[in-house]
Amino acid sequence: MKKIILSLAGLFVMAMAPQALRAQTYVFEKAIALPGEGGYDYLSIDKVNHRLYVSHGTAVNVIDLNTETPVGVIDGMKGVHGIAIVNKSNRGFISDGRANAVVALDLKTLKIIATIPVDAKGPDGIIYDPFSDRVFCFNGDSNNSSVVDPNTLKQIGTVALGGAPEFAVADGKGRIYNNLEDKNSMNVIDTKTLKVIKNYPLAPCGGPTGIALDAKNGRIFTVCRENKGMSVVDIATGKVITTVPIGAGVDAVVYDEAHKLIFVSNGDATTTIIKQESADKYSVIQTLATKNRAKTMAFDSKTRKIYLSAPDFEPGTRKALPNSFKVLVYKP
Repeated sequence: MKKIILSLAGLFVMAMAPQALRAQTYVFEKAIALPGEGGYDYLSIDKVNHRLYVSHGTAVNVIDLNTETPVGVIDGMKGVHGIAIVNKSNRGFISDGRANAVVALDLKTLKIIATIPVDAKGPDGIIYDPFSDRVFCFNGDSNNSSVVDPNTLKQIGTVALGGAPEFAVADGKGRIYNNLEDKNSMNVIDTKTLKVIKNYPLAPCGGPTGIALDAKNGRIFTVCRENKGMSVVDIATGKVITTVPIGAGVDAVVYDEAHKLIFVSNGDATTTIIKQESADKYSVIQTLATKNRAKTMAFDSKTRKIYLSAPDFEPGTRKALPNSFKVLVYKP
């Protein structure tokens, strides 16, 4: 009888294994064509209004995620990078790198309501910190962050960073974590005092770009181009706990807290999907084939879909083909 029970248990495990594998596998669903030409950078999701904002040259394309169709274009800028969403004030904020400005818009109408000059060069990444109710724009050419009040639409301060900033993430408790790509390190910023209070070296990480936060376990996920790795950092000590292999040309990383998955979008036409088995244990469970230079990404926690953007390129070059820009949709 014991042998029969063990045999049945083994058969059950074997039967369930394909289902478990499928549950962790992502597949291509569709491509959403978008108008316009030019470069591309960050994607950002407005969870309240369920819209996806896609940076694209001198404009931002807006997609309704309920229908997955384009619903608007915010244009007239000089060189768009990132989009920060502030539902509290019904405003969005766009970093216009070539204009050295932050552009404010109405989230309902998608109309520009103000252009805010910043005393810095190269606005790039931009995030909203709910703890301080401030918008932080990270300036790649000035090694600092411009701080904007989302209510008065004025710059109210500057944070000296000591290096070239890349992606940043806020913990909602008064701290922002920001990668310094040229220093191979990560700053911890106090969002009230506007000071860097700690700087953590990220070795063996080289060239850190994207960053994501597991607030529950106190872990930061930093993705790095030079060593093709994702470093897991203990935010209390700054210690790099482990490094997980990823693809080449990485830019973004997102964390699905509900399902303990980490998505890393790489420029080599892959997205590395990593399973968080515990706070300190991680394993790659899928290398998803995507598209060449589709290296920026957003994650919709409502549907669990991931969105990446890229045009088509002339073979063997970085020259984008006209009218080929699109958002790629992948689903579990």
